[in-house]
Amino acid sequence: MDRSQKTDAVAQLNNVFNEAGVVVVTRNLGLTVAESTDLRAKMREAGATYQVAKNRLAKIALKDTDYAGIEEYLTGPTALAYSEDPVAAAKAVVEFAKTNDRIEVVGGSMGSQVLDEAGVRALASMPSLDELRGKLVGLVNAPATKIAQVVNAPANKLARVFGAYAAKDAA
Repeated sequence: MDRSQKTDAVAQLNNVFNEAGVVVVTRNLGLTVAESTDLRAKMREAGATYQVAKNRLAKIALKDTDYAGIEEYLTGPTALAYSEDPVAAAKAVVEFAKTNDRIEVVGGSMGSQVLDEAGVRALASMPSLDELRGKLVGLVNAPATKIAQVVNAPANKLARVFGAYAAKDAA
């Protein structure tokens, strides 16, 4: 890797750190190409990205970003998982780590909040932003649905009375 490639890599990583909602640091312990490809596919499905980066370049890119606190985790064979959704990357990596012992979660950061391994696992157990939005819409819609049922109830009862009266006359 020559100097211009390193500069481009640092700029790209710095852009990632400035736009990501969460960054998770993982340690690769002999992950095969097939396993790595499978992990990347699962990350894409979740709306996240998994990238192996040189620790030295990542540390340079971390300077002057909210994620500077994860520098301590960048030792040995590491990779970064990141996403704009604060939960997606953590959830995908933790799920993959449950079935594969060649990758371990080291830590991460959500903005300036540095997370250890337990913090990343706790973050992964939370619902995603889309799930929370769905629950909120459901909660907002529930009272409206109940109001509509109460308003329509007298009309329904009246219709049943007329229906029963008509059935009685027909019989």
